[in-house]
Amino acid sequence: MATIFLLIIYMSFISLGLPDSLLGVAWPVMRPGFGLPLEAAGAVSMTIAVGTILSSLVSGHATKLLGTGKVVLGSCILTAGALMGYSLAPGFGWVVALAVPLGFGGGAVDAALNSYVAAHYKAHHMSWLHSFWGVGATLGPVVMAAAMGSEGNWRMGYRATSLIQFGLVLVLLLSLPLWAKMEKLHHKRREAAGLAEAGDGLQDQGTAAKGPLQVPGVKFALASFLFYCGAETTMGLWGSSFLVQTRGLAPETAARWVSFYYGGIMLGRFLTGFLTFQVSSRRLVRAGQAVAILGAAALLLPLPPVLLMGSFVLMGLGYAPVFPGMIHETPRLFGWEHSPKIIGYQMAFAYVGVTFFPPLFGWIAARTDLAAMPVFLLACLGGLAASQLRLSFIDGGRNGNAGARHH
Repeated sequence: MATIFLLIIYMSFISLGLPDSLLGVAWPVMRPGFGLPLEAAGAVSMTIAVGTILSSLVSGHATKLLGTGKVVLGSCILTAGALMGYSLAPGFGWVVALAVPLGFGGGAVDAALNSYVAAHYKAHHMSWLHSFWGVGATLGPVVMAAAMGSEGNWRMGYRATSLIQFGLVLVLLLSLPLWAKMEKLHHKRREAAGLAEAGDGLQDQGTAAKGPLQVPGVKFALASFLFYCGAETTMGLWGSSFLVQTRGLAPETAARWVSFYYGGIMLGRFLTGFLTFQVSSRRLVRAGQAVAILGAAALLLPLPPVLLMGSFVLMGLGYAPVFPGMIHETPRLFGWEHSPKIIGYQMAFAYVGVTFFPPLFGWIAARTDLAAMPVFLLACLGGLAASQLRLSFIDGGRNGNAGARHH
């Protein structure tokens, strides 16, 4: 029963990834049909992210009232309905309006499942959970590419993805009794382990009385999520347009290449789950940053198609351990007492990056050229590396002063 339940949780995260990669690969075909400028995609992306931020803020209350299973089910219904609406949208105004329930559903799934897995499962399950987000994000462009390859019909791509989502809705509906049973079981286990967990955490005793934002290093952790999510989503939204306009690829081919990017994230997070048994999350995050920087720098070169595609995969592999690794590091860095609130702040800053960075690059590209995308990505990754480096100095000093107590 526990294994089946865990698989259902993983499938639920597929529903989060499915819509995330669709707009970027469909936009080169959608835009001419609606007669829109290049940067208009940023308005849709921003609206989705605003809905995501709002839902993440109320997710905790909704989960407490309804339970995680019902929140995830309702969220999946919202996203499935919004995707079906996209396939029928008569104008761009409808696309923007439907972005609200699409973002609202995605944010609730993200916050609810991240909190649930962080509370009840170990680090490798967190990596594998985010790997299943990659399954959805990889499947989306594949479906859209198949739809556009026949008649350039992006509407069929959204419709097919919606039907997949409704299939997941059925699975979640049938599994509601199992959610209720497992949540009671986990609650009993947490209560039994409560006294043991109360003493966990590596924060200095002097930080225990401080507010979460006063704990040393928290602001650099928040900046890390801002820059990382800005880089990841900018690549996902504009990667296809970059390939079409600067490298001359057909839209359906570019869509497949973006699916390789998301496939790199999916595969990397699956492998990271095994690596966490031997390698710390901190080291995996550092290695991922280095690989992503290498992949972004390679996009500046006049590479042949095969190597260019390899750069997309390389960036996906580099991004893979960063987000789940940074979440997993939060309790170790800041202590169990503060980590629930700090993780909430991290998710908020992540969505700020998702909201503003892709449209910011769209504005830049409209006034310069889409070829500037690798430079923009390198700037984001540089901000991530600088924030993580500063955080590691603070962490090293704290552990050096309290090494005997903590280790």
